[in-house]
Amino acid sequence: MSIKTTVLCVAMGVAAGLMPGIGSARTYVDIEVAPPALREEVVPAARRGYVWAPGYWNYRGHRHVWVRGHWVRARHGYHWVPGHWDERGNHRWHFTAGRWDRD
Repeated sequence: MSIKTTVLCVAMGVAAGLMPGIGSARTYVDIEVAPPALREEVVPAARRGYVWAPGYWNYRGHRHVWVRGHWVRARHGYHWVPGHWDERGNHRWHFTAGRWDRD
C-alpha cells in the first residue's frame, strides 16, 4: 500500500468517526437584542406519526426572522422541546434550538 493510500484511508477513518458528533451538534446564539413576542400560529390538524414543532424567532443578519412551525416525524420514547430564547445575565439573550429529549 502506498503512502498516499495509507494517508487517505486514515483520513477517511477519522472523518467517519467524527460524523456521529456532527449530527448531534447544537447551535447556541447569545445576543443583546430581545426577540419579539411569539406569533400566534394556527396549528394544523394532527398528523399521525408526527409532532408539531412551533414557530420561533431566529437571529440572522443582525435581525430576528420568524421561522414558521412545521411537522417533524415523531420519535418513540422522545418528546419535542421547542426552540426558545432565555434572558441570561444583564440583557443577554440565549437561543437554544429545538431538539428531542428522552421521555
